[in-house]
Amino acid sequence: MSPSTGVGNLRDSLRTQLWPVPLVAALAAICLGQLVPYLDRQFQDHLPVVVAGFLFGGGPEAAQAVMQTIAGSLVTVTSLTFSLTVVTLQLASSQFSPRLLRTFSRDVFVHNTLALFLATFVFSLTVLRSIRVETSEGDGFVPRISITVGFGLTLASVIALVFFLAHLAIQIRVETMLRDVHDEAGQAIERIFPRHGNARPTGLAGSRPGGTLIESDVSGFLLGVDANAVRAAAMKADSFVVIDAMPGDSLISGVPFARAWPADGRALDGQRLTDLSEGITNSLSKGFERTSTWDAGFGLQQLLDVASRALSPGINDPTTAVHAVGHISAVLCTLAARHTGPKLHVDEQDQPRVILNFPTFEHLLDQVMRQMIRYALNDPRSAERVVRMLRELSWVAGPGPHSSVIQDSVAAVQIAIGAADLSDDEKRRLRSECDAVAAAGNGIWPVP
Repeated sequence: MSPSTGVGNLRDSLRTQLWPVPLVAALAAICLGQLVPYLDRQFQDHLPVVVAGFLFGGGPEAAQAVMQTIAGSLVTVTSLTFSLTVVTLQLASSQFSPRLLRTFSRDVFVHNTLALFLATFVFSLTVLRSIRVETSEGDGFVPRISITVGFGLTLASVIALVFFLAHLAIQIRVETMLRDVHDEAGQAIERIFPRHGNARPTGLAGSRPGGTLIESDVSGFLLGVDANAVRAAAMKADSFVVIDAMPGDSLISGVPFARAWPADGRALDGQRLTDLSEGITNSLSKGFERTSTWDAGFGLQQLLDVASRALSPGINDPTTAVHAVGHISAVLCTLAARHTGPKLHVDEQDQPRVILNFPTFEHLLDQVMRQMIRYALNDPRSAERVVRMLRELSWVAGPGPHSSVIQDSVAAVQIAIGAADLSDDEKRRLRSECDAVAAAGNGIWPVP
């Protein structure tokens, strides 16, 4: 894992918040609302006639009316936009999965639309302060360039509202949500298990007995581990560290999540152990919810949630479940071609220092199959799609190291099919599909 783990988690956290981009836009609008009237005072009497003809031509009262109208209408439009966004979030949470809220809240189009609306509103209010009506105490002032800029921002906001409604209609479609989760899962896989990454270590993690336990100081989800920081702590304490918890696991205060062994044979105790524990703890990124930055299983869990909820009696939407299983199959096929599992980090002398724990392909497939066997095999269409997913995995994995775990999943599916509430013909067809999984692993694809 790169040293920018904390930065990546912070960036992901900010991207899922609705306020940063609108806040920056509002602050920029305040500055612009002060700058443009100043430019008005300096240049509006010296502009060419052709340019001046495109600027606002009314008096102070008309200028105030225009800016007040713009400010009032943009408040209404912004409220409408926020309301539609909240309704969309509620729909996604209740109809599909609460875990999908992050997908909506990180939508750049929504952020930019809200930013434009708020910027137009703030700019209008700021410019309104600079309009002066002629009195006995001074001359009037109409910032014609500023009002024209406000008019342009208003037109842009109206156009943005139309596109926002069209965008929202697309975003609430389940196909769009599944695609977005799939893309996010693919990016996480590429980040965690790069295409040309090294093979995972064997014989180091898990099999080594004993070790000094390192306890968590807080409760929450493990979002990521800064490999360089924990390696530096291990080198300073001259020890070897294994982080047993994986990104996405729940840490509990006072419960062990890592182990350490002395590399020099001396006991890990006293200040040495305290410094090592603090160094390991400071290398962790923790939060109150899972993210996909370094969590290889989060995208799969989101897709599983959609499939399971679609198959529930209250929703009963097997078509959505079939589509979700299709995306799950694509993600697993990508994982089948990567070196998954724990990662070893060494020091400058190639001495093992740290093992970071990441899920293996077997672990992630088991995560999928346990949920699919429980919920998907009582519906003929979703059951057939699950078996076809295993055939697709078998084809991609070939006769390699993943073939045995795929066949174990097939055996579990066959047992579940026998107990499923399906007709004899449906069970016979599913068992025939199961027989085709092994053939696919040997490079034989059945003719439909």
